[in-house]
Amino acid sequence: MTTRAKLILVRHGETEGNVAKILDTAVPGLPLTERGVAQAKAFGAGLERAPQVLVSSDALRARQTAGYIEEATGTPAYVLDGLCEVQVGELHGRSDREAHELFQRIYRGWHLGELDVRAPGGESGHEVLARILPVLDGLRAEFLTDDADGDVVVVNHGAAMRLIGKALAGVAPPFTTNNHLDNTETIELLPTEDGGWECLRWGKFTPPFTTKADSSADDPMG
Repeated sequence: MTTRAKLILVRHGETEGNVAKILDTAVPGLPLTERGVAQAKAFGAGLERAPQVLVSSDALRARQTAGYIEEATGTPAYVLDGLCEVQVGELHGRSDREAHELFQRIYRGWHLGELDVRAPGGESGHEVLARILPVLDGLRAEFLTDDADGDVVVVNHGAAMRLIGKALAGVAPPFTTNNHLDNTETIELLPTEDGGWECLRWGKFTPPFTTKADSSADDPMG
């Protein structure tokens, strides 16, 4: 019997970097905009029940988003190491088309199995998964048991989330590369009896994940 408690990955609220289309990945990063604050508050208020556990990456935007969810739900927010966004190295802070296109080429390659590739000074896809997946495995083992009461909400980042969704639940490209996540959209994963995960939601979409959206997006990290 599978538990109905879910792992809910939620992208942080809008930031100044999102608005300016900046590759903002280094910690602590830029803060939420007023719109981002409103998004975070609305997300927390819209949850059907308070999460069992609420954690975030150590990036400022994720911590702020989790703080507003805490205010709305009463569930204390904690920071866990290893959940930050894909680190883009020398591309950090850039907003030009060349930087966006290079990152997207590398990122799409990860979804096609080319996980060793990296931006200059940045992480490979293998390294991103190696730091994030053990954190999620630990949350699953501790909180998503058969008698779990409440979901586990993890506030983190769009590019990392989409790579996780592919790795854990087998959602495949081009869906994973073309369907970017807006601020405070979620990827919702249900633990299965065989130790795997079933993806119940990817942003606006529910299974089957076959819609092919435009591969371009205003926000390069979403």
